[in-house]
Amino acid sequence: MVSIILAYAGFVALGLSLGMLGVAWPFIRDTFGLSLDAVGILLLAGTAGQVLASSLSGRLIVRLETGWLLVLSSIGMGLGLIGQAVAPGWWIMIALAAVAGIGSGLIDSGLNIYVAQHHSGRVMNWLHACFGLGATMGPLLMTAVLSQDLSWRVGYGVAAGIQVVIGICFLLTVKQWRTIAVESETAEVSGKEINGRLLLLWLSITLFFLYAGVEVTAGQWSFTLYTEARGVGLATAGTWVSIYWGSLTLGRLLFGFVVNYIGATTTLRACMIGVILGAIGFMIPINTISFAGLALIGFAQAPIFPLLVSETPKRLGPALATRAIGYQVAAAGLGIATLPGLAGVIAENWGLEKIGLFVWIASLSLVALHELILYRSRLSKSKDALLT
Repeated sequence: MVSIILAYAGFVALGLSLGMLGVAWPFIRDTFGLSLDAVGILLLAGTAGQVLASSLSGRLIVRLETGWLLVLSSIGMGLGLIGQAVAPGWWIMIALAAVAGIGSGLIDSGLNIYVAQHHSGRVMNWLHACFGLGATMGPLLMTAVLSQDLSWRVGYGVAAGIQVVIGICFLLTVKQWRTIAVESETAEVSGKEINGRLLLLWLSITLFFLYAGVEVTAGQWSFTLYTEARGVGLATAGTWVSIYWGSLTLGRLLFGFVVNYIGATTTLRACMIGVILGAIGFMIPINTISFAGLALIGFAQAPIFPLLVSETPKRLGPALATRAIGYQVAAAGLGIATLPGLAGVIAENWGLEKIGLFVWIASLSLVALHELILYRSRLSKSKDALLT
């Protein structure tokens, strides 16, 4: 029980630091004299660390044990955030983003692997609801800091302190984490099984890349779109960014209760359609409709990531699950850097209003890819049945 509570706290802290960036970015840009699309470099640096860490997470958990991995990664992420809070130059901030990304990737993968192996889709939804809670708090925290005429650096300092405290909590309970078994990483996986599911694995990795990119693009660029292209006030725009992340959190809490009754596949299909509808509303330059569309995107996205993680052992087999989840989380990190960065390039060259169109096209691609995965999964199971 203690480990689950700390897992929830760890995901709150992960969401907090990510959620702050969308509100902080215009002010970070002013501090260092940057263009709109420079955020892509910052995200890419953090993602480089996150992808590397997530890819190695399965092996590191076996060698370090889960508890010590979480202790070291939490403290490392905290130090990275502290460094960003005091960074005197842009390139130093980018380097520290990579440090924080390594810590973030290890925490994210380690906790996802643990919950996927030992708990239901309901617990996984609630774990990611905690990420949404942190992401909701992040814009509110940064908006409050900026509204008091304080620097964006203060917000990063607060986030760093929270991360270090969580790391200390992991340290105090490190013996409890030692009891967590890592089953799949030590299982023998035949070359035949890997080859038979390789295409499905790559499709799943691509799906995580797309989903995470859509989620963060909407959260990252909505504040800038509203304030710089549509004339919405700072406090109002910051509030709606928080509502976006808050709707994601609320959705994960609610879907955690209902997913066992309606099934994972039905839930995923319905929610992906909801993201498409929300993106259409987000594109419309009428504030009330656009705000509602943004909130719908957040709510509809709510169960997608946790359900995709929970379904991984079923689709790829338990022997591949640990490594697959690590790769999927790494791909999600890459999507977080790549798609918002690409959106920034589009905004710089063709205007901020193209952000909504970008989110809509990416959400359509998400649906198509998910349907292809379902088809390939059914095909793979049919072949396995014939072989047995």
